[in-house]
Amino acid sequence: MRRLTLIAVFLACSIATAARAEYPDRPIRLVVPQAAGSASDTVARVFAAALAKEVGQQVVVDDRPGGALTVGLDIVAKSAPDGYTLCMAPIGALTMAPHLVAHLPYDIARDFQPILVVEYSQLLLAVSPTTRFHSVRELIDYAKQNPGKLLNASSSNGSPGHVAAELFKFMTGTDIVHVPYKGGAPTINDLIAGRVQVMFEALNSIAPFAQSGQVRALAVSGDHRSPAFPDLPTIAEAGVPGYSAPGWVGVIAPAGLPQPILDMLNAAANRAVRSPTFATWNAKVGNEPGGGTPQQFAAVIAADSKKWGDVIERAGIRLE
Repeated sequence: MRRLTLIAVFLACSIATAARAEYPDRPIRLVVPQAAGSASDTVARVFAAALAKEVGQQVVVDDRPGGALTVGLDIVAKSAPDGYTLCMAPIGALTMAPHLVAHLPYDIARDFQPILVVEYSQLLLAVSPTTRFHSVRELIDYAKQNPGKLLNASSSNGSPGHVAAELFKFMTGTDIVHVPYKGGAPTINDLIAGRVQVMFEALNSIAPFAQSGQVRALAVSGDHRSPAFPDLPTIAEAGVPGYSAPGWVGVIAPAGLPQPILDMLNAAANRAVRSPTFATWNAKVGNEPGGGTPQQFAAVIAADSKKWGDVIERAGIRLE
């Protein structure tokens, strides 16, 4: 009897090991909590192609916008933790939305498993070419002399561009009126036309317009200069010491992901972000490849959640 029990246990372990070894044996879904054509969607499609080569299965991008990024994340939170549903989660979804939305249907720390940071990004502080501003200092001086006259556009209320602008206003003591739009494209169009004067926008969305001169780039939001705009200062260098608003996007999974699958996904994703295709695309748009461990990504989420939660509370931003 004891021998039969041992055989049964051995067979069960063998089957479980074989099942893990077969992962993935079907396509992986990569949920994006934003619309097609958004900054996160663009990154997701480049990354998905690179990851597919590493795991030997198709990685299908599934855009699920809505609810201040909560619709897509809720789908992932409620999915089976089997490695077949992942999420391309931008900084706004993991560190800003929890402070903006009163009743989230999930808990970031409890319901998700971080895998890694896919890329680090920056926002571009750009102004309309119809303005006379050619430096951050000129923008600040005008805003102080003309409170409430400048319009700062963002792709949506509570977006990273909106929150970064609130930090800028607080640190410079300026009164600039926020104008939320529904998406980045109409916002950039109005910036070009001069209907709004100021915008903080993701580099991979606005860089082509800055490079063509359709908008005027003043500075980048991160801690160092962008590889795509090496002659452009950071906002801190340009006259706001201590200002820092870098961005990132990462991959998460439902909580409870088995350790062997987590390890496999992290290793494959690290190879994907180091691939020539992904690196070349990032260099073109001014972003920088990420990487690292799940623990490192979890620490980034916690630190940025604290920082942006303080900014959001001080600015009184809320989403219904």
